[in-house]
Amino acid sequence: MIYFLQIIDTVSNTATSLNSAVTQADGNGDGSISLGELLGMGGWLMYPLLILLLLAIFFFVERWLSIRKAGRIDENFMNIIRDHIINGNVVAAKTFAKNTNNPVARIINKGIQRIGKPIDIIEDSMENVGRLEMYNLEKNLSVLSLVYGIAPMMGFLGTIIGMLQLFYHINATGEFTPAAIAGGIYTKMITSAAGLMIGLMAYVGYNFLTAQINKVTNKMEAAASEFMDVLQEPTK
Repeated sequence: MIYFLQIIDTVSNTATSLNSAVTQADGNGDGSISLGELLGMGGWLMYPLLILLLLAIFFFVERWLSIRKAGRIDENFMNIIRDHIINGNVVAAKTFAKNTNNPVARIINKGIQRIGKPIDIIEDSMENVGRLEMYNLEKNLSVLSLVYGIAPMMGFLGTIIGMLQLFYHINATGEFTPAAIAGGIYTKMITSAAGLMIGLMAYVGYNFLTAQINKVTNKMEAAASEFMDVLQEPTK
């Protein structure tokens, strides 16, 4: 009976400590913890995690807008180029490609500029432009990969620092109770949760953008192949 009463007393002390932690975190006194108040309990490491989150959002939006713009290709673009070349109007084809602002047009424009040279030279020139366009599409994607690699580790680092602080407090005060331990762990696990969430969002964003780049790449390869076929057709 005495042991049972001790268990009840321990649980009661733990609940009291957690309620006290919640009360201290409730800055506006509304009886509940908002998301901002909850994140504030994570300590100073929440600031670099916030910076990583902002970087991930900025570069995701910037790359998404750029890739979406690059993927807007007129379905009749290659038909118009083909008609100009078949009719022997290379200047019109070059002008049309030059005035069209997308990766496919720039690759085709380079191929038109090399008309009259051996096929392998034309292909090499177009491949060089294609590699440059790929670099421009993938630019800054490394920031997202960096975020989804660093954010979880930084979150775990915050938890480890919090645990070290907790054990230091226990060693200094001798307060080794379930209430003290539970309250410290509850607070410090916030950094791990935040780091994992930021890393997950950056990972999903990175793979989404990579898939969109692959679609644009397929369009570039298809257009380059079609252009080489056009060069094999007799002119009128």
